[in-house]
Amino acid sequence: MSYQFRLIIDTLHDAFYNMGMDLALLESVRQRKTLPTLRLYGWKPQAVSIGYFQGIEEEVDIPACESRGISVVRRLTGGGAVFHDQEVTYSIVIPLDHPLASYSIQESYAVLCQGIIKALEKLNIRATFVPINDIVCEGKKISGNAQTRKQGGLLQHGTLLLSVNVDLMFELLKVPQEKARGRHIQEVKERVTALDVLLGRPVSFREAQEVLTEGFAEALNLQFKQEEPQQNEIEEAYKLARTFFSSSEWNFKRR
Repeated sequence: MSYQFRLIIDTLHDAFYNMGMDLALLESVRQRKTLPTLRLYGWKPQAVSIGYFQGIEEEVDIPACESRGISVVRRLTGGGAVFHDQEVTYSIVIPLDHPLASYSIQESYAVLCQGIIKALEKLNIRATFVPINDIVCEGKKISGNAQTRKQGGLLQHGTLLLSVNVDLMFELLKVPQEKARGRHIQEVKERVTALDVLLGRPVSFREAQEVLTEGFAEALNLQFKQEEPQQNEIEEAYKLARTFFSSSEWNFKRR
């Protein structure tokens, strides 16, 4: 069986708009105003996102981010702090009564992440899903994923790393006190990878979007109708960016 999906090939946006658009899409899909949706997008300027349950001041060096013009935003989804730089991010939004959302949270991670695994296969990269929510190549993480279920809808988003700058990442993120910074950075370098390392060449944002589109279509039996976001979704995303996702109340309050 194939499933009809809307495909949004998006561009680079700031952190607050990106989170606003993901929420706007979730609202549209759960209210049956549009098809289930796959959106592929990037981040400009660079940003740090923290998980829903994290404390921003415990996880992020706020002055370091401010001095570099790097935005910080709390996600709707759980998980850890993420530095968004050279990557493609996907979000997939499905009503909870859709067959692809009929699994437990852990099972649905395994199912939906097959789209990334299939995309990597198209680049001749062998990848595996590692619970709870990671994609691993040659023993190293290349994609992290997070999910939330809200009022009848499922939102899962995650990253595919084009390149990674671990040193910059840890200028922005705080290292646990029990770990020496140098040792911790080296540990992360040994367990994180990116497409440019695996392929020995740079991979463009557009090329990554293309293989992700093909990968999700094949892995999940999706038939895409490519569209731009609806005008009301764009307006809602900007409104949420301005009034909610950029607010101190949302970003700094402990969940």
